Parts: sequence; C-alpha cells; structure tokens
Amino acid sequence: MSRNYKFRDQERPYFISFATVHWIDVFVRSQYKDILVESLNHCIQNKGLVIYGWVIMTSHVHLIIGTKQEKMQDIVRDFKKYTSKAIVQAIRENPRESRREWMLWMFERAGKKNGNNTNFQFWQQNNKPIELSDTKMIDQKLNYLHNNPVEEGFVIESHHYKYGSAIDYADGKGLIEVLLV
Repeated sequence: MSRNYKFRDQERPYFISFATVHWIDVFVRSQYKDILVESLNHCIQNKGLVIYGWVIMTSHVHLIIGTKQEKMQDIVRDFKKYTSKAIVQAIRENPRESRREWMLWMFERAGKKNGNNTNFQFWQQNNKPIELSDTKMIDQKLNYLHNNPVEEGFVIESHHYKYGSAIDYADGKGLIEVLLV
C-alpha cells in the first residue's frame, strides 16, 4: 500500500482499547451496544472526535481516534463516564436481562474496591492508547480491529459485522461517521 497519511497534530490517530470490569460480556445485547454508538456519534458531532476505525466486541471496544477540538483524554473520560452510567441504568431497567443482578453486583463490587468511584465501576480504568505514527501501524491496527468479529466467529467477513467500521472500508455505510484513512 502506498498511501501516505497526513494528519494535523491533534488529529493524529491513536489506537485505544477499553474493557468492562472483569471482562464481563455486557455487549451481547444490541441495546447496550447502541448506547455506545449513540455516545460516539455525540462525541463526533459535539466534541470534535474523529473516528478512523472502531469495533464493539462483547466485553471491550477498540477505536482508532483523533480529535479536532477537545483533548482526546477528556473526550474518552467523558465518554466512559456517560456510557457507564447509561448502560448500568439500561441493565437495571431491562426486564429481559437474565444476568441483571449478577452484573450489577459485579459493577458495585468493583466500584467499592476503587476509591475513584462512588457506587460502581463499569469500565476498567486503563485505555492503553498507542500513537499510530505511520501507515504500517494504522493498517495493522485497522486489520486487527476489523478482524476481531471474524476471529470470534460472529461473522465470516468483517464488513458483515454491524458494530464496526469494516463496512465503511468496504464502500458501505456504517452506524458511525468514519474518516477513512
């Protein structure tokens, strides 16, 4: 591939991953994944988040992101804070959630072990950002996150997975506005 990406400093892409506490498989229900999608779209429209690639798995999220406005760490902090509250509330209110009591107990237990929280902890605290400084790194991380649903056996081809950006890279239109690299 002979692409040569040109990014302004703040738009420079970072690969970031974050997972639920204890790697709990929360995102087996579309209702909870849709909260993440809506929040990412909000961050794009209102906070200047730039998304180059993304995927939501059952217990974690991978993103390749940059920013046009706010500091990336502030956007990620606010995203995680909002989504943790919204998803826990959705779990509480979902009468069809068979694992509700167990999940809420696990989130509450994790929160009590962490002095930074008041009631519960949904996300693990680390984000593991990796600056993607060249085309080889960008392509490698895009391939990695797009192949996650294939590796897990959710789909045969990555662009068939609804909760990721592979469809955008296959000339389709996904759930989130992606800036193709």
